[in-house]
Amino acid sequence: MIKITFPDGNVKEFPRGTTAHQIAESISPRLAADSLAVSVNGETVDMNRPIAEDASVKFYKWEDPEGKHAFWHTSSHLLAEALESLYPGIKFGIGPAIESGFYYDVDSPTPITEGDLLRIEQKMMELAREKRPMVRTEVPKADALAQFKAKGDPYKVELINDLEDGTITFYTNGCFTDLCRGPHLADTSPIKAIKLTSVAGAYWRGNEKNKMLTRIYGITFPKKSLLDEHIAMLEEAKLRVPELHYRYLKVSKPENAIPENQQIEVLS
Repeated sequence: MIKITFPDGNVKEFPRGTTAHQIAESISPRLAADSLAVSVNGETVDMNRPIAEDASVKFYKWEDPEGKHAFWHTSSHLLAEALESLYPGIKFGIGPAIESGFYYDVDSPTPITEGDLLRIEQKMMELAREKRPMVRTEVPKADALAQFKAKGDPYKVELINDLEDGTITFYTNGCFTDLCRGPHLADTSPIKAIKLTSVAGAYWRGNEKNKMLTRIYGITFPKKSLLDEHIAMLEEAKLRVPELHYRYLKVSKPENAIPENQQIEVLS
């Protein structure tokens, strides 16, 4: 048995290997349903991660920054899965959660424009409704390299080469597998509303000597009403400060690309 300490100081015992979701469910089905990620001894992880030792836990919901981060991180992987389905041969750079939403940098054989965003949103929504589980696996670095070399994804190969030797973490949703350390939602079903906001250019790894990739920005919510409120807020901001709105939607070019020394940290 392991001892789990809750934020209020209460301690309960559970079988070793119990997941945070199971712990939350033992307290309240509502808590389990609303929790998007969990802190285990100070590390934010997936709700489905088994807990093998005594730990202090704190559950994160949508209202918490950590909950939003997991939600938008999973949304970026959902975007990538949709893109891979719609654009065969597409190559992937990085796809982090950001302060308000997420993005993914891609190298597509077919140009992606803002006119394509609605079709991509619709594909994302279709996949989200299928309740795609986010499956975490650990593989040796050599196997990770072999997998992405076989796939022909040079950006992922470059990122893996820059990581230390050892175990690499993958997450798979549907047919899409990404190099990633998480955390993620248990599955895609909480994603109920999707808005892809813009398409921009971003040099690979923020270096203008590298190829310019296509960066697709988006934001998602657990309720459509929250998306409607967000769009209304943006429209109001556009009327007040048009230049600010433009910059929010069009952040691009090398000055806004993630610095090279930060990219591995964001991804892995």
